[in-house]
Amino acid sequence: MTTVSQIMPEERHHFDSTCQEEAPFTVSIESALQRLIQESGASDQDTIHTLRHKWNQLGTEFSFEVEPALTLTDPYHKTVFFQILKTAESSGQTETAVYKKDIYENPVRRLSKLIKTYWHGLTRCIDETHLDQILQDSKTSSGTVHYLYVPHSDEEGYSYYSSVAQKLGDRLVVERLPENVTLEYVKSLENSHGLLSLALEKTDSGYKGVPFVVPGGRFNEMYGWDSYFILKGLIVDGEIALAKAMVDNFIYQIEHYGKILNANRSYYLTRSQPPFFTSMIREVLPHLEKSSATKAWLKKALKAAIKEYREVWMGPQKLTDTGLSRYFGSGTGPCPEVEEGHFDHIYATFAKQYSMNPKDFKEQYLNGSLQVSELDEFFVHDRAVRESGHDTTHRWDDQCADFAPVELNCLLYQIEIDIARLIGEEFDGDLDGETALNWREAAQQRKEKINTYFWNEEKGLFFDYNVVLNRQDDYESATTLFPLYAGHEDDPTTHLLSKERAKRLLENALPFLEMAGGIAATGKNAKRSTRQWDFPNGWAPHQMVIWKGCLQHGFTDVACRLIYRWLYTIAKNAKDHNGMIPEKFDVVRRSHDVFACEYGNVGTDFDYITQEGFGWVNASFQLGIAILQTKAPHLYTSLEDFILPEEVFVQVP
Repeated sequence: MTTVSQIMPEERHHFDSTCQEEAPFTVSIESALQRLIQESGASDQDTIHTLRHKWNQLGTEFSFEVEPALTLTDPYHKTVFFQILKTAESSGQTETAVYKKDIYENPVRRLSKLIKTYWHGLTRCIDETHLDQILQDSKTSSGTVHYLYVPHSDEEGYSYYSSVAQKLGDRLVVERLPENVTLEYVKSLENSHGLLSLALEKTDSGYKGVPFVVPGGRFNEMYGWDSYFILKGLIVDGEIALAKAMVDNFIYQIEHYGKILNANRSYYLTRSQPPFFTSMIREVLPHLEKSSATKAWLKKALKAAIKEYREVWMGPQKLTDTGLSRYFGSGTGPCPEVEEGHFDHIYATFAKQYSMNPKDFKEQYLNGSLQVSELDEFFVHDRAVRESGHDTTHRWDDQCADFAPVELNCLLYQIEIDIARLIGEEFDGDLDGETALNWREAAQQRKEKINTYFWNEEKGLFFDYNVVLNRQDDYESATTLFPLYAGHEDDPTTHLLSKERAKRLLENALPFLEMAGGIAATGKNAKRSTRQWDFPNGWAPHQMVIWKGCLQHGFTDVACRLIYRWLYTIAKNAKDHNGMIPEKFDVVRRSHDVFACEYGNVGTDFDYITQEGFGWVNASFQLGIAILQTKAPHLYTSLEDFILPEEVFVQVP
């Protein structure tokens, strides 16, 4: 068992009212930074990571002449002091007032407090004032010219953005999408991909963009399923207006693009992401004022949700003969957002079959002079994987479009019961001909199909169903636990699983999914590879879905144990690595250092101060803390002390 007193000897401070009221001391920022750098033997060009490493090696005492004297020996506190100074410097200050209590603040509390400020660092708007912040995209390159595409149906938006483009000159090109966006049109944008507009609202002086929160790092746009988990963090932190704005932007997307997009870039026009829209509506609604305006907003949101459900997820491309749905991203050839060279190993494999040089094969395939149906099919499945959000994984063996996935159909069941409930409670059971009864019947039919096609009685687990081979696949994934999530917490009649089946599912799944740092994306016996959605990596959305599932079925102890493992992983990495909040973790080693060459680990690269963390990991930390404080305060206290209680090791393989 490790305690914080072992991690931070001699400098552990339990704050009482006296410490809280201590007067600040004024610091000359430049001289203090120089002293910290020189004390480490580093240079002005070194990052905080290098400085921290040298402080760890030297283990020297840093004394600062203030009243009373400031003496720092622990590298963590030197890092905090350094980052306080850097934050002040970045705002243009030459001197700053520093409180000792801020330097010695408990790392868990400090991290949670910082995350509350990160939401605004991750907030974007698409309007004249904020365009520079959002137009940049490392996933496309079109020189110094940036493209903004506006839906054909949004005349008001097109007029506004055209006027903005005139002010910006050659830097911005505004294009109006055709009324019918075809696959050929999207392919024609190959060298001119750009941003897709979102909602605007009128002001006294003109227009301003409706704000949204991006994941962070290279993901500088509004993503589909990320937004749901981000919204949960916003609500915990009281950012209700921003949470509602996220819903408003999704209403805009459905009304003008026909779906909630993978993200609002032109190369995402052909696909969506796992659908959580009605959950977003339902979780925001209780925080809004009860009024006719809210009722009108809810009606608009529900109509958008119904439109997307029917036209996208129950549409001909995604609905299978089983009555269950699949992921399917339209389009041909490689996805344009991937980095150059990402598919070179695939081209090399096919080039060998054709006895061609890989470079020549790739060039001829991409320019259309060489037709390879097997490669066309590979890219169809690759697009489906990317729509799934689980890009990439060995889970489907590069045949994703052949599967009806467990989690997708659980989410569609959730949509059906959400719509039924909202129509029943808010519109007396009938919303312009959409009845609560009909939606409950649709949910019941899907519930029966989920338990028929996905449930494996022998193993006591849920598996994806291959609709081409007409059989279950036996790949062990965290998504086997998504049926726990489906349902309303306060209404057991809506739960997808009985209490008995839920118990059996947990007993069978946790032994291969639960690791020291949380839930792994796939089972520990799955093939270890560079694919980031496989073992031993763990992801925030899986954790949050499974927490909710455990809680609503009454397995509070299990939920809190899983929460603690994940929060400890986040907090320990943040403390040891200068506040770092990455996109994902190796949950076996409880480390941000993941073995995945696809995209690395977004959120780990910063020079001095992390300004934003990573959206859904930020949210999981805030949500997890809120749950522990309510359901297991003793575990929250242990977290603040960096203690690993015996109960969090129960049942760990």
